[in-house]
Amino acid sequence: MAFSKEILDEILKDYHGPDDFYGPDGIMKQLTKALVERTMQAELTEHLGYEKHDQSKKADENRRNGITTKELRTDQGPMTIEIPRDREGSFEPQIVPKHQREFRGFDDKILSMYALGLTTRQIQDHLKDIYAVEVSPELISRVTDEVKELVSEWRSRPLESFYPILFLDALRANIRDGATVVKKSVYLALAIRLDGQKELLGLWIEQNEGAKFWLSIMNELKTRGVKDILLAAVDGLTGFPDAIAAVFPKTEVQLCMVHMVRNSVRFVPYKDRKSVTTGLKKIYLAPSAELASVALDEFAEQWDKKYPMISKSWRNRWNEVIPFFKFSPEIRKAVYTTNAIESVNYTIQKIIKHRQSFPNDDAAMKLIFMGLKNISKKWTMPIRDWGAALNQFAVIYGEDRVPL
Repeated sequence: MAFSKEILDEILKDYHGPDDFYGPDGIMKQLTKALVERTMQAELTEHLGYEKHDQSKKADENRRNGITTKELRTDQGPMTIEIPRDREGSFEPQIVPKHQREFRGFDDKILSMYALGLTTRQIQDHLKDIYAVEVSPELISRVTDEVKELVSEWRSRPLESFYPILFLDALRANIRDGATVVKKSVYLALAIRLDGQKELLGLWIEQNEGAKFWLSIMNELKTRGVKDILLAAVDGLTGFPDAIAAVFPKTEVQLCMVHMVRNSVRFVPYKDRKSVTTGLKKIYLAPSAELASVALDEFAEQWDKKYPMISKSWRNRWNEVIPFFKFSPEIRKAVYTTNAIESVNYTIQKIIKHRQSFPNDDAAMKLIFMGLKNISKKWTMPIRDWGAALNQFAVIYGEDRVPL
């Protein structure tokens, strides 16, 4: 829709700078008020079936009946609008429905700030400073509660039948449980689709992990449509390998090398840490599984007297260490570490650090979900070298499992 030059000239005749346009009583606010009120008058005309001042015979006895006022919260600050009424009280404006106190887009601003991790008080202060609008904690809760339905729909949506790679990781959050605040784990499942794009499959909150918990997650993914996963990259979470084998028996489990190294040096004094990590690096960067085994033997010979549990932990998980040796160095970068999901966790940690604790699981779920929505907007490209990876997957796992 285009406005004529004459109309625009009339609107801007008193314009001398940005304050005249965006200010508390600027052109934008006046124009918004005029358009909203004119639209409601047009809606009432449609409702009654006749134009204002029409003297012809009417179809019924319902007539215009003055106005009532209502204050709206808008981007330009508080705005008092005049709402036309009818005698029967049957007219309900559509542009600003009954009981609505915010003009379009205002709720989105609350949700946007909420998704950045701002607390209710911070959102209140921000809206007051920027828009000169007072909002109550109840309003913010009402707006953010609308996210709960979106979370439920997202967590139960159908999934694709095939994912080449699944990353699974966890972060910790303080959540109130009864009278006390406890640390609960927030689990995320991030997959790489056939087209190379990242997709978050699910979000769960649980205080204690274990085989039963992971089995329930795998069964949930299967119920939602997943039939096959080539490789599951995990950080050594207890019970996960057994759980995924029970539901997806063909799926290989690959331990994250970053987590393996971290766990290995956890109790190593600082003076030895660099040397130990250098030795471990020779293992996971070896050209083949055979040479990695040789590197592990050499590491054990050098360090077993001081730190015998390190080589033992690697040998105990060896079948979950070596799957990525099948791939070229480029492909290993995509599958040998859970960095893809760790970057998601890092962003979520930045969001939840503003909260000392959450009042319940639902509150944590809402905020993390909004944060995940913001993160996923940036996933516009396939992961690097994905075409080469897919061809290798087809050769290694067979074209019957990899639909090229």
